[in-house]
Amino acid sequence: MRDVLIIPFNGEESLVMASDNSGGMGLKEMDEVQVPYETVAYYSFRVAVMECMAAGGKPFAVTVQNFCGEHAWTALMDGINRGIEELGLEGIQINGSTESNFSLVQSAVGLTVLGKVKNDTVDHSLKFSEETMVAVIGKPLVGNEVVELEAEVAPLSLFKQFCLLEGVILLPVGSKGILYEMNQLFVNRTFRETEIAADLDVKKSSGPSTCFLAAFSQEKKEDIMKAASSYFHKVEVIKC
Repeated sequence: MRDVLIIPFNGEESLVMASDNSGGMGLKEMDEVQVPYETVAYYSFRVAVMECMAAGGKPFAVTVQNFCGEHAWTALMDGINRGIEELGLEGIQINGSTESNFSLVQSAVGLTVLGKVKNDTVDHSLKFSEETMVAVIGKPLVGNEVVELEAEVAPLSLFKQFCLLEGVILLPVGSKGILYEMNQLFVNRTFRETEIAADLDVKKSSGPSTCFLAAFSQEKKEDIMKAASSYFHKVEVIKC
């Protein structure tokens, strides 16, 4: 099950809505992770836009709920626009609201990406078989790791490249980890931790979707490995 809402609105297209929240990250004294608001918005946008695009949506708008204060708005917009530029998206509208009546002791941001998808392409009933291969692209990181190990975060440009590959199904990995997302990806199989082998911690939080799952057939393995380069991590299903 994907973390998106898909709502039909005409005979040909559906609306795809994907959201993300972040709290305790920013420049307030009591924030647990001290980072610029541009960084906060970039990674929050990253989560939502990856969810939207993985579901087949073409993003067209972003809404922002800002609880960091009016002074943070410009930096938040800069972070979102950074992500938009990395994806090469055009015509994206951005709007939102700032809580200006009361000041919170910690930073908080909510963000929603809206996209459109053709109804005839909406099918997420993926089944696992012996021919199915799964890889993690990027590495699960959370908190200060996201900044300190940024080189291991799967780039948005790479994610877009994977979105254009035929026969490859994608799912961003969030705070519940790789194993959890694998169990959302396939409709006919539930995996236990002992059935998964990888050089990554399959239960670790991937924070702002610093990595994503790719499911594909064996014949596409070389193409996937070449495209992912050092970001490629094979996930092996152990036969019990």
